[in-house]
Amino acid sequence: MGFRPDIPEGSPFTINNIPFGVISTAENSGTRCATAIGNYAVNLHLLSEQGFFKDKRTSEALAQSNLSTFAGLPRPQRTNARQAIIDGLESGSIPEPCFISLKDVTMHLPLPIGGFTDFFTSLEHCQNCSPMTNGNIAKNFFLTPSAYNGRAASVLPSPHQVRRPEGVFWNAENDQATFGASRLLDFELEMGYIVAKEIPYGEKLAIDNAPEHIFGFVLLNDWSSRDVQRFEMAPLGPFNSKAFATTISPWVITLDALDPFACGPTHEHRPFDYLRSNNPNQATFDIKLSARLIREGRTYPVCTSNLKYLYWTPYQQITHQASSRSGIRTGDLIGTGTISGSGTDENGKKLELGCLFEATQQPNRLEFGSEQGLYLKDGDELILTGWCEDKNGNQVLGFGECKGIILPC
Repeated sequence: MGFRPDIPEGSPFTINNIPFGVISTAENSGTRCATAIGNYAVNLHLLSEQGFFKDKRTSEALAQSNLSTFAGLPRPQRTNARQAIIDGLESGSIPEPCFISLKDVTMHLPLPIGGFTDFFTSLEHCQNCSPMTNGNIAKNFFLTPSAYNGRAASVLPSPHQVRRPEGVFWNAENDQATFGASRLLDFELEMGYIVAKEIPYGEKLAIDNAPEHIFGFVLLNDWSSRDVQRFEMAPLGPFNSKAFATTISPWVITLDALDPFACGPTHEHRPFDYLRSNNPNQATFDIKLSARLIREGRTYPVCTSNLKYLYWTPYQQITHQASSRSGIRTGDLIGTGTISGSGTDENGKKLELGCLFEATQQPNRLEFGSEQGLYLKDGDELILTGWCEDKNGNQVLGFGECKGIILPC
């Protein structure tokens, strides 16, 4: 018999969402593909075995231990699979054994991450971080999307423990190079997107075809060691200061779910032709973001933001990366870079600062209990959330949480 689960008010996993992820349980440690609806995961591996999906390639892909094969299918097939799940949920034709309470599942990376690129494309973040670069914004920031190649091996699914890294930094007390536990541990409020159809080596990407190459979006926290980063900035930029951990939310929200929230960016500029879309009003998405900190049992709001604030859109980012003809593979993860905005409260306090380093540069600093303007402490939990709203301000779908817990060095 089928089962129609209730969807609690405020749940991120509505019928408008249908994300994709990979789960296991205490009873079955093997990983399998799943979706989420309300408080339940739906076992897509079991559903495939029962012949639910009429397309053979889709059925075989969702019977795998991760989403790599499914992500590489043509977008129309993935769209049809999502619609079949929606139809099955609405009709009650999905068998009850396929439903598992979310509290009983362990989340895994949705697929093996082959490569990780992290962009630097928020103008507000760039402006707020200019003290780290002697007060200058590089001219090339305004000409092409800037990025560096990150460390795919340290991409972690939420929730996950993050151990405070060690590294070399300039000791503030004596200005000597010191090796030890990082003292200035930070988070970065970002989004990431996972590559679907690969771009073979030697080929480029037309920007209006970019949506065909994106499986979906996740929340992303690119943890940063600011004292080690300062040491590394010259001559080549961040290395170990950014490589120790990157946490992503485990459910991939597809472009089909996000398309109703497509919009234009908030910054206007005229890029090179290869970065100029014929659909500028659908270049990015209106995705609201927030970060909060749990310290010693108390919760503190840290910031809010929105994906649409970026100076360079995700479609421009992936197009620029492909312009070198280096090839991009299914399962590669691309980070948007820290997403900051210019919003303030009635007292002029900035509310949309996507990392703690930015907050330390402001006259009205964040306060976490009795401590002011500080970086992350051992035991802190940092949680990112993201959601999309309708025109009346009601949440239509969400991303769940991207959470990391800081452990001592």
